Amino acid sequence: MFQSSSVPAFQGLIAAIALAAVLAEAQSPAAWPQWRGPARDGVASGFTPPAAWPAQLSKQWEITVGAGHSSPVAAGNRIIVHSRIANREIVAAYDLKSGKQLWQDGVEAPYTVNPAATAHGPGPKATPAIADGRVFSLGISGIFSAHDLNTGKLLWRKNAPKTPVEYGNASSPVVDGSTVIAFLGGQNAGALTAIDAATGAVKWEWKGDGPGYSSPVIATFGGARLVIVQSQTKLIGVHATRGDLLWQVPLKTPYEQNSVTPIVIGDLVVSAGLDNPTLAFRIIASLGKGWSAEERWRNDDVSMYMSSPAAIGTTLFGLSNKNRGQFFAIDGTTGKTLWTTKGREAENASIVRAGEFLLMSTTNSELIVARANPARYDEVKRYSIANSATWAHPAFAGRTIIVKDVDKLIAWSL
Repeated sequence: MFQSSSVPAFQGLIAAIALAAVLAEAQSPAAWPQWRGPARDGVASGFTPPAAWPAQLSKQWEITVGAGHSSPVAAGNRIIVHSRIANREIVAAYDLKSGKQLWQDGVEAPYTVNPAATAHGPGPKATPAIADGRVFSLGISGIFSAHDLNTGKLLWRKNAPKTPVEYGNASSPVVDGSTVIAFLGGQNAGALTAIDAATGAVKWEWKGDGPGYSSPVIATFGGARLVIVQSQTKLIGVHATRGDLLWQVPLKTPYEQNSVTPIVIGDLVVSAGLDNPTLAFRIIASLGKGWSAEERWRNDDVSMYMSSPAAIGTTLFGLSNKNRGQFFAIDGTTGKTLWTTKGREAENASIVRAGEFLLMSTTNSELIVARANPARYDEVKRYSIANSATWAHPAFAGRTIIVKDVDKLIAWSL
């Protein structure tokens, strides 16, 4: 038993432990801080699959947050959502456990949807990025903003271009150290732009093409860090710290709808586009000869539109737009098709790897769980996760799955 003189010290120790726990939660690394997860590759590294998948998911809460296809992101106990309410684009933070709104900030952003994209609405479409206590969001007309993660205070903002991207900005920003990189500008007048994350000062711009609807990834080749992205008419590699173009590959899709996020498998960059084959390029830096992207394989069985793939080892899993949506597996070293499903799976899907499983959220408001089996399509469970279309990708935080449908945010747990 403690002596009475030890009680204050003991209480102080308990208070210190409690404070440390609060600080640890506040400073914990983001569970799902950006487009396609912690490493931007469709891997839910912090999500532990259950020993046995339940018959149903458990709904924790559901709230109305506004329209848009922008995907939720998560950091510590906060969920960030970029959405639209009337003519305002809203960035808001919600408590992960309760769904309670913690802060909200908005900007007037009237937008006229191209008639060909009416079904997709007036956005926003790009997914925010969280890093170092800041939230970076890109609106459908090109308004680029930075907010304080804890308070919602606006830190800096870049205005929309005079001529927006034809179907609205959808390229999600990426943070690289103290720099945030986003494909700004409009149709035929883009600028892949590196910005000081703290001040908003422009570090470099590459203005060789307009923005595509693809989101950039950062990878190292030949000892250099490269920003790799589909622009309006190309697949490009730009030096991450200098901003100069190192290599490019033509990419022509109907109506310039380049929208697949590239993925790196070993020393290969894999890319695809509507009415195009899936292609793998080896990126080569030759002394005295500069850089090149050498085609290593092509797969004409699989074409991708808006769904980006994920890899487990050297196997690539994804959703092809052929036959109204076919899940597929490709050997990432040779390009050989390992299997495809019959079709009519979905118009679009989020493909996420969690351990030995694939978690595939579709526009049909389903979450499909399948084993990542190179030999065959190996489905385990299907869950209904919303009552309206789910174009936004879920965020995975611990055992919680955060879903954004047409206008609601829903938290499910296992």
